[in-house]
Amino acid sequence: MNLLTLAFYDKAFENTYIQATQARTRIQGQIAMLVGIFIYIFLGIIDQWFVPPEYSEKVWMIRFTALTVPITILLLTLTPIFTRYAHQLLATVGLAAGIGVIGIQMMIPIQSAPYYYPLMVLVAFYTYNFIGTRFIYAFIVDISLLISYNLVFGWMMDYPIHVLISHDIYIISANLIGGSVGYLTEWQRRNLFVSERKLEEERQHHMHRALHDPLTGLPNYDLLNDRIEQAMILAERKGNTHCGFFLDLDGFKAINDKLGHSTGDTVLQCIAQRLSSAFREMDTVSRVGGDEFFILALNIDNKKTASYMANKILEEISKPIPDIPKGISLSASIGICLFPYKGMTVSDIIDRADEAMYKVKNSGKENFSFYI
Repeated sequence: MNLLTLAFYDKAFENTYIQATQARTRIQGQIAMLVGIFIYIFLGIIDQWFVPPEYSEKVWMIRFTALTVPITILLLTLTPIFTRYAHQLLATVGLAAGIGVIGIQMMIPIQSAPYYYPLMVLVAFYTYNFIGTRFIYAFIVDISLLISYNLVFGWMMDYPIHVLISHDIYIISANLIGGSVGYLTEWQRRNLFVSERKLEEERQHHMHRALHDPLTGLPNYDLLNDRIEQAMILAERKGNTHCGFFLDLDGFKAINDKLGHSTGDTVLQCIAQRLSSAFREMDTVSRVGGDEFFILALNIDNKKTASYMANKILEEISKPIPDIPKGISLSASIGICLFPYKGMTVSDIIDRADEAMYKVKNSGKENFSFYI
């Protein structure tokens, strides 16, 4: 994190943070602008005592001109423009408020200045701590206003040096206090965001480990059960037909015995990748045992479509596997269960597909069969 701007060095992560805080920034900005507009008008009450009558109209013109900025930006909060330039636009509100205060103070005699320059203190706190813009933008605005204040009243208006310095002391103090609070608040928010992201990543990581097979990365039995349960609900609600494929690898034991478990693991990973590539993202390819896989395919029209998919599985598995001698072959026995059906449960769907798979195992292997 840049210690001056508080921006993350990683631009992608910075954009993620800005997007994540966009809603809060919009709401805070809208509230701050409504409150600011009210206060800006409300403070006009003191004009009757300190603004010369001949300048009263000009003062109100300056005040309402400054108010066009928050009113315009308030409307922009409802558009995509605000999403892109939120912090710059909100900083502009503080800038307009400060320029308006300087303009109004130029219309009054120096004797009345003590009743108006404190508004620069309010603007400093407003920009740093209320409007919702980032610290760096608020800092640029308030330093610009401080310089402008000194140029106008020290050079153009020729305020006595002791008067200008006394004003500066209060305005600078407001910048130090408001700026420190604004800086620390944003720093804490950003660090909290980083911590929350890390915790979420760890949570997702542990959840993934709990619901996925460590060797192949495929969904495990627990996640498969959840996916089948969701498919059952959809099937009952919409009447769609879904399909479960229970497959057991034929010849895998020979690979393990002859080539070792390390090679066997590589084969399982290869098969898992092939099966995942062969099915849609909406389907679930899971590993439920040593060399057993279960595939949940959604929205299967009929047995013909299921048969086509089963043949596709057999074709993928029968392809040569790198580093496996030609004399060692691999195939699969597949059991298929279509659902919904009356009285179905998650375990019963898996058991039916398993039973159909063993039927293939006992009748020659390297084929598929439907549960009847």
